[in-house]
Amino acid sequence: MQRIAMKTPLVEMDGDEMTRVLWRWIKEILIEPFVELKTEYYDLGLKERDRTDDKITLDSALATKKYGVAVKCATITPNAQRVEEYNLKKMWKSPNGTIRAALDGTVFRAPIMVDGIKPYIPTWKKPIVIARHAYGDIYKAVDGAAGAGKAKLVFTDRNGKEVTEEIFDFSGDGVVCAMHNTDKSIKSFARACFNYALDVKLPLWFSTKDTISKVYDGEFKKIFAEIYENEYKDKFAAAGIEYMYTLIDDVVARIVRSEGGVVWACKNYDGDVMSDMVATAYGSLAMMTSVLVSPDGIYEYEAAHGTVTRHYYKYIKGEETSTNPVATIFAWTGALKKRGELDGIKELSDFVERLEKATLSTIESGKMTGDLAGIFKKEGVTPIKLNSREFLQAIAEKLNA
Repeated sequence: MQRIAMKTPLVEMDGDEMTRVLWRWIKEILIEPFVELKTEYYDLGLKERDRTDDKITLDSALATKKYGVAVKCATITPNAQRVEEYNLKKMWKSPNGTIRAALDGTVFRAPIMVDGIKPYIPTWKKPIVIARHAYGDIYKAVDGAAGAGKAKLVFTDRNGKEVTEEIFDFSGDGVVCAMHNTDKSIKSFARACFNYALDVKLPLWFSTKDTISKVYDGEFKKIFAEIYENEYKDKFAAAGIEYMYTLIDDVVARIVRSEGGVVWACKNYDGDVMSDMVATAYGSLAMMTSVLVSPDGIYEYEAAHGTVTRHYYKYIKGEETSTNPVATIFAWTGALKKRGELDGIKELSDFVERLEKATLSTIESGKMTGDLAGIFKKEGVTPIKLNSREFLQAIAEKLNA
């Protein structure tokens, strides 16, 4: 069989631990037999990030700006324990945070729904898409320890005028943190959310906590409201969908008792937490797509979960693992599909559709990884638990059928 040729490279960002192993197997079993894979490769494994003083992470983001489409494996954001384990020079920041700061944009995460896997919340019948702002907040925060004394927030404008506000008068040890955001990025976030909602014809709900964070969260609320009124109100009316702003605790209550079928826009940290909650409630963290869309039309696809450390240590001991690769497969298919669309390669887009259908139909036929086998219920089908490689090979058999 002749393999499908690519015109433009994908930016390929390799990762860590068990997802790094799955990455290699997915390419070997599901992609390279069918596609003449063309990538610009960056190793974002923790050892290489440490060796390059994390320069390779920024290099991969700049390459994504150049080529327009990237696919990223899950990576480690080191804590103190990881610094000791990997003998690192320092506690490097989140590679996702670095890449998202360079590209700006919005992360959209949607559940991968399969016949036979019902959400834990029985009212959910349709997907809930998390739209996560991908700039600033806690991921670009400056923080540090404090002792007895006063912590102050000082802003100096271009003319040298200073405005100072006291944060807290510490009587003893404590910690302090400062976050920022920009109107430019918030406006890009708002437009991306409104455009996405129109594309998928789903209502858009946006939530912050402006009753507490009156200036910071209030700025998000104000910008969304202005852009909606001036640019999107008529479009939403014509599409028959709504835009709603409310407090994040209210949206959580609404989401839990809803039937789904909504785009939920969240600030950066909120989106990080809520996307994991939504993914798990739909069945598994490994059953969710994730794509970063920048204002200038750049796309970075990834799995919305971590590196599956526990399975990795079993794997390197030679023990069998049954790690779910579906989100990583869909990261590859998302990137290849977008590359096919941008380069006008219909054969590539068609192959991706077949691969996604083969992945889902393999699960629906009863063959799946361990995380799904315990929750799969379909009349007349008994789930068979496969290890990761066996599951990928079962998908390949459907592709070749």
